[in-house]
Amino acid sequence: MKKDFKPIKLNKVRSNSLKDRQSKVSIKSFGKAYTRSGNFSEFLNCLPDILAAKDLKEVVTEITTAYKAQKIIVLAIGAHVIKVGLNPIIIDLMEKGIISAIALNGAGIIHDSEIAMVGQTSEEVNHGLTEGSFGMAEETARTINEAISDGINNDIGIGESVGKRLLEIDSPYKDQSILVNGVRLKIPITVHIAIGTDIIHMHPSCNGAAIGKGSHLDFRLFSSVISQLERGVYLNIGSSVILPEVFLKALTLVRNLGFDIKNFTTVNMDFIQHYRPVTNVVKRPTQKGGKGYSITGHHEIMVPLLAAAILEGLEV
Repeated sequence: MKKDFKPIKLNKVRSNSLKDRQSKVSIKSFGKAYTRSGNFSEFLNCLPDILAAKDLKEVVTEITTAYKAQKIIVLAIGAHVIKVGLNPIIIDLMEKGIISAIALNGAGIIHDSEIAMVGQTSEEVNHGLTEGSFGMAEETARTINEAISDGINNDIGIGESVGKRLLEIDSPYKDQSILVNGVRLKIPITVHIAIGTDIIHMHPSCNGAAIGKGSHLDFRLFSSVISQLERGVYLNIGSSVILPEVFLKALTLVRNLGFDIKNFTTVNMDFIQHYRPVTNVVKRPTQKGGKGYSITGHHEIMVPLLAAAILEGLEV
């Protein structure tokens, strides 16, 4: 049916006062211009209380509050965090007693071990893949695989066994290793491996049974850590699949065992917000209490910024 449309009339529109309207942004939340030669705390106070800047400041408050209340702060990191040079910053937080435990994926122990042994890591994949030489570094595979195999004979998980091996061989750059410092400081470092994802699995020294047992030991140790997460903070930085899945399973396990873990803070930090960490770290675990945050940005910028803000907040 054809209709004859005419422009609608506006003379009877009801309006209201701008002063009475509820607005999401106020000058009270605005940022402030930074003054040259100011200190870092002054810079943080210049950030607006809006969106990501507000979230960052809230996360810092949650972490400093948890620390002062002697609650745990757990860091789960993908290997990219290590590859962009952040070990010294993480180790400093370990030294100061701020980080209670660290979870790594399989690639994490590879890059951390290579840094400890030779002071460098991360090969050019494209060239090596074409030649079939990618991932074939002998020292990396032998050191880690033998450490894992020896570790299970003493009921030691992968994180601790590799850290101890790097110490035993007197790695020249062991002071830059998260694994070594975990052993030295007695901070649990757990490693969660999917077989076939890491270069060490291509070598004859690889023992799949040892990897499975060692990784399961670390899962149980990680679950013990998560059983104490009430009023603590859990940060997932740079792991888009493995560690978010491990965290979700550990959380449901400890709840199944009767641990009352409801009120805690979770944070996902990455340069892309992926489905799994947003769902399994930020949203699902905090349904009945606590709060989850998603902070987007490059690790090499955001992690030092977060660490510095924490230290300023704690004055340590």
